[in-house]
Amino acid sequence: MAPTHPAETTEARAGSGTQAAGPVTGSGTDRPHHATASVAAILAESADRYPDDVAIIVGEQRITYAELWDQTLAYAGALRAQGVTEGSRVAMLVPNVPDFPRVYYATLALGAVVVPVHALLKRHEIEYVLRDSGAALLVCAAPLLAEGAAGAALAGVDVVTVLAPGDDAATPPRLEALAASSAPLTTYTPRDPFDTATILYTSGTTGQPKGAEGSHFALLEQVNTLLMSTFDMHRGDVLLGALPLFHTFGQTCTMNTGFRTGATIVMLPKFDGATALTAMVEHHCGIFMGVPTMYMALLDAALRSEERPTLRYAISGGASLPLAVLERFQTVFGAPIHEGYGLTETSPVASFNHVGRTPRPGTIGTPIWGIEVEIADPGTTDAVVLLPRGEIGELVIRGHNLMNGYLNRPGDTAAAIVDGWFRTGDLGTKDDQGFLTIVDRTKDMIIRNGYNVYPREVEEVLATHPDVTMAAVFGVPHDLHGQEIAAAVVLGDGATTTSDELVHFVADAIAAYKYPRVVHVLDALPLGPSGKVLKRELVDRFSGAVADAEPTTAG
Repeated sequence: MAPTHPAETTEARAGSGTQAAGPVTGSGTDRPHHATASVAAILAESADRYPDDVAIIVGEQRITYAELWDQTLAYAGALRAQGVTEGSRVAMLVPNVPDFPRVYYATLALGAVVVPVHALLKRHEIEYVLRDSGAALLVCAAPLLAEGAAGAALAGVDVVTVLAPGDDAATPPRLEALAASSAPLTTYTPRDPFDTATILYTSGTTGQPKGAEGSHFALLEQVNTLLMSTFDMHRGDVLLGALPLFHTFGQTCTMNTGFRTGATIVMLPKFDGATALTAMVEHHCGIFMGVPTMYMALLDAALRSEERPTLRYAISGGASLPLAVLERFQTVFGAPIHEGYGLTETSPVASFNHVGRTPRPGTIGTPIWGIEVEIADPGTTDAVVLLPRGEIGELVIRGHNLMNGYLNRPGDTAAAIVDGWFRTGDLGTKDDQGFLTIVDRTKDMIIRNGYNVYPREVEEVLATHPDVTMAAVFGVPHDLHGQEIAAAVVLGDGATTTSDELVHFVADAIAAYKYPRVVHVLDALPLGPSGKVLKRELVDRFSGAVADAEPTTAG
């Protein structure tokens, strides 16, 4: 079957999310094909093939694949009794506990659409997601009910809960109890491959968050490609499930890919370096996936413990991992790090330092199978004009991993997908061997006195200082220079370096127009739910707090 390109289907899908309600059967369909697919098959098939293998470990609890699928079918029966049908949108506000996959795959088994909600959102943000997605129901974990139930009330959406005490009459209906009194499903409902399976909301760094619609086809093809030719993952591997499952990285690369291959996922409801290190050692984790802040936290925890897991390799994504951090981790943990790149809109992985090949530190590797990643002129918005190898431009992506579009936003979809290419907003280069390097986000680039300054380059220098554990570089408005360069850092225990010393340290290493004029020493950097540094909060906080004095060491 020749798949229709997402750019060609966006207008038809915008506003409705999931087109048809149900499997393609008989001769009455107006569709040009009869193929079916479901992301729910990931868990169903593994439960059939590896029923007694352990799918999830949380603390002392171990759940086999057969048990997890039976529990999922019971939850599906309960959701069906609550009125969830094919094409319904079910929002879920659940941390990294077994109820996340139960609710996720139960929703998909009904032929409904999953809308994962970031666990750190407040009630008005939750209200926005529920209204924008057209959610029919919110499944909310009891510890998150304060904001979740309030947001649902504002949106006029019903709530059922998980993890609530059985004797608490003040909580919404418990999904566990509803499942016990409802008839379970016997299998999953097949869908058209290009029906929407998930609606994942972007972080909203520019304007309101947008709901990216991921199709069953894109999500399944992503998992199969990762297993076939990108990762090295097999039945029986043990993965640390530290990435938040409501985010595309953890949801696809850890959960869907792990379950597809029959791996065991050690779930952490809340990440911290010491807990993660202990869990990896105890359960003999062979693969770790994380964002840069997690690597920094593990390195910090390793300073206070001599225990080390038997890692085969690690995967980093979500943001650029400073080379100094990468090298320290590989030395301390004795495992190579493979960096990759992707976005919510690309399911997520688009390029990767493929496992089995020597990774090239500082790059995001080469495009994964079936995906094209090229460099385009960022100044041409109505067409994609590709640039020669080696030039800096905007990364553009096309292939089987693209979203259907942004829910109810045909204009935003048309601006994002041009000539069949998804415009990422990230700046980078591609060399003659096909290796891609991210320079920075287009929106994060700083223009000082007409010169382009890429924060990542400056962050790489700060990361080499022995006292610095985390660093973020950002631009703030300046009357004379247009923008001025500032930095915020977190220092390690016992560090004695000062802000001025760090300014001099960077000024000695890079050109005079690039170094930060002030370095703010903080206890912690503001992080989003997926572990990314929220630079916009730093810009808001420190705008106007830049000195004009130049260090005497600067050229």
